[in-house]
Amino acid sequence: MSHHLSRRQILHLATASAAGAGLAACGGGSGGSGAGAGGADGDSGPITVWSWTTAAEALRGVVPSFERDNPGIKVDVQDLGNPAIWDKITVGLASGGKGLADVLHIGVDYLPGYLEKFPQGLADLSRLGADRYEDAFVQGLWPTVMGKDRAVHALPWEVNPLGLFYRHDYFEKAGVDPASLASWDDLIAAGPKIRAATGAQLLGLDKPGTTQDMDFFQNLMQLQGAFYFDREGRVTLGSPQAVQALTVIKRLDDAGLLADTAGQGTWKRLVGQGKLATAPYPAWAVDYLATKFPAQSGKWRVMQPPAAIPGGGRSAIVNSTYLTVSATSKRRKAAWRFVEYALTKPAEINRMFASGGVFPALKAAYTDPKFTAPQPFYGGQPVLRSFVESLDAGADATNFTGDYSRALKLASDAQSQVLIKGADPAEVLKAAAEQLSRQTGRKQAA
Repeated sequence: MSHHLSRRQILHLATASAAGAGLAACGGGSGGSGAGAGGADGDSGPITVWSWTTAAEALRGVVPSFERDNPGIKVDVQDLGNPAIWDKITVGLASGGKGLADVLHIGVDYLPGYLEKFPQGLADLSRLGADRYEDAFVQGLWPTVMGKDRAVHALPWEVNPLGLFYRHDYFEKAGVDPASLASWDDLIAAGPKIRAATGAQLLGLDKPGTTQDMDFFQNLMQLQGAFYFDREGRVTLGSPQAVQALTVIKRLDDAGLLADTAGQGTWKRLVGQGKLATAPYPAWAVDYLATKFPAQSGKWRVMQPPAAIPGGGRSAIVNSTYLTVSATSKRRKAAWRFVEYALTKPAEINRMFASGGVFPALKAAYTDPKFTAPQPFYGGQPVLRSFVESLDAGADATNFTGDYSRALKLASDAQSQVLIKGADPAEVLKAAAEQLSRQTGRKQAA
């Protein structure tokens, strides 16, 4: 999304400041295994939790039952706002953990970078029992919580499997059967029929890259089990999977199926006017579309995303968030007990889902009837079941690394060159990958 770069620039600025001040990249000299030089394993007393907006409100809903079941621990959940929370966490880690809350809510686009640059800044939760939950969460998330020390430093909270939201009425009017759309090749072939029958283009992108609108490009790579970096941190921006992703985007544009959503609020306006037929979005969009476009109730449906390449996979985890404990917390055991309580109990995780729309990563949560319930906005379709089935199919872990913002900028520039200047996807991505390798010192994958 458009805020990624501005958020992650903070990480680079903070680490640069830390280096200038003579601070070690490991976050101020914490003890071994993330123990934290100023931390302690207190198991009672007050603890503070940092989160943002609806997620913070959802966490507050857990506090009464947690405090009832854990007498002696008092929890203060603070909504720092997004992106302000990233500034505070990054600066806190860069200064050796000073001023950090006990429990931190962190996104997947930040957690790998924090573990790389501040390997002792987040507590080792393995020694508190976190390892036993590896199989409790959906496939593809656990590698993200592991540091180079092979210890667990967080538990998954939110997971966002990818789906394709589409205008059922448009497809019906055009005579297009969603079940026939197994790949983006199929959807590109059907696009002219949909446009001719409804006047709608398939989807929208910010073509000049004014907002670094790269989610769709990333999703197409993730459907192929790829990203900007592989699991070893090598650069894969010039990989065949990346070229295929950008080629799909070029083909959509060449066919006149891609609307330009440059300019604040353009995408929302086009959807409101009925000018876009699909929205390749993850699970969080279930509530978003219903809330933002109530007049379109009954017109939308959800399907598994088309494969990026014929015969390819149709499941991908777009993003995720985690709860972790600061290594410098004075009450690490108490903080861990709150994380464990909130994220491993189906009743608590589903209470948070109901209040904040945070799709849970805990597999045991999916036995709740809400995941098979019909949704009126989607014509009675049990849309949540579609996302659970996608997660059951499995997905690869995405390695954002600490250099995600650099990759995002170069990929955005490459996409804009293709959409604005007609550049060749393979050529611009090859150049972008070489530049990313030079900037980061990372090797390119074969």
